[in-house]
Amino acid sequence: MDTEQREQARARAREEAGRLAAQGIVGTALTWVDNAGLTRVKAVPATRLEHAVQWGVGMSPVFDVYLVDDSMTTSRHVGGPDGDLRLFPDLDRLTPLAAQPRWAWAPADRYDVSGREHPVCQRRFAHRMAERARERGIGVLMGFETEWVVTTAGPPEREPRYPTAGPAYGMTRLVDLSDYLADLLDALQAQRVEVLQLHPEYAPGQFEVSVAPADPVGAADLAVLVRQTIRGVSAQHGLEPSFAPVVTPGAVGSGGHLHLSLWQGDRNLCRGGDGPCGMTATSEAFLAGVLRALPALLAVGAPSPASYLRLEPSRWAGAYQCWGLENREAALRFVAGAPEDPGGANAEVKCFDQAANPYLATGAVIAAGLAGLDAGLTLPPPVAGDPAREGREKRLPSSLPAALEHFEASDTLREALGDPLFESVAAVRRAEAELFAGAGPQDIAAATRGRY
Repeated sequence: MDTEQREQARARAREEAGRLAAQGIVGTALTWVDNAGLTRVKAVPATRLEHAVQWGVGMSPVFDVYLVDDSMTTSRHVGGPDGDLRLFPDLDRLTPLAAQPRWAWAPADRYDVSGREHPVCQRRFAHRMAERARERGIGVLMGFETEWVVTTAGPPEREPRYPTAGPAYGMTRLVDLSDYLADLLDALQAQRVEVLQLHPEYAPGQFEVSVAPADPVGAADLAVLVRQTIRGVSAQHGLEPSFAPVVTPGAVGSGGHLHLSLWQGDRNLCRGGDGPCGMTATSEAFLAGVLRALPALLAVGAPSPASYLRLEPSRWAGAYQCWGLENREAALRFVAGAPEDPGGANAEVKCFDQAANPYLATGAVIAAGLAGLDAGLTLPPPVAGDPAREGREKRLPSSLPAALEHFEASDTLREALGDPLFESVAAVRRAEAELFAGAGPQDIAAATRGRY
């Protein structure tokens, strides 16, 4: 950033700080998401926003090798007590928090003290991959589904208690928690988050909210903001949300499904072509690249030992490496959309959950898709019905160590992430697999359900 740009940023920060002060906001939470999928934070008084924009906020790089239980591992490029980084808030995403009335939020990018981009900054990785797609003339729109289980507040070792006993997808649940859900919609609207739908899900106490698609970095930012808004509204109602892959082993878990569509100008490349289900050749090759990479992508999108308690056949979790038209059992589901809706056609990656860092997820999927374009891949025939019953489709890895083997063998992901980020991700995955080695499903669920 040159002197003129720095002064413009300072002037804008002063303006934003004044706006926050006029709303009674005293603090701004600056967040990043680590490789374990946990949202970490440094907060500054609103009066220090200008300083944060000019000089950043100090933090240690060791967070890139934190595990889900806050223990640490190490990697070739990251680890130990040495070093310092700076968090720089993205003022374009600065948002007063409706469920925390005296607070604002902004996602942060990370740089070293000399102003160089931190090679393990997951948000900058997502930026780079989105830019790669733009250089190919492709705009990518993405959106995450946020599923969560809400329970009554209590100690983490207590078995979950649900504030509603209503049936799956039942109106009873919405009635039971009508005020809670209405306050959530109010909070998201106040934060200018466009909600597409909100509904009860399958598991006890489970709900889902979907928001409008955005650019890849914006979609990941929204995933963080939506989750923290749910957390804030839940606290106001004496409730606790869990975004963990599973709350109770053996039950249907919570996903973090990623929707995506490809665009050239106003044209949706997922429709209007001669390929499968009306895809263009670009869309088909991109999705074929994602499908091919799914075993390796699991180490990014299903990154916890708990993820594999969720990733079971015949639970709409996407446990098989296949694709299908509107097939909720396929790991890659294609949605054709209404003929009159130009934005309706998209693909959904169903095997991801919310233990994932959303910036890693969006960036890695783009990298895999672009590799499919480079290779001119085509899709195999789509799968209809439950692939577990058909018995012909390839099962995705059923454990974190198995997914990690595919990840570490992926030249595509190593090149896209770069060695420092790639190896720190692998180190965290390996350490968490070891952390829970020998633990039973109940212990894994209990240790992770309150962390995400």
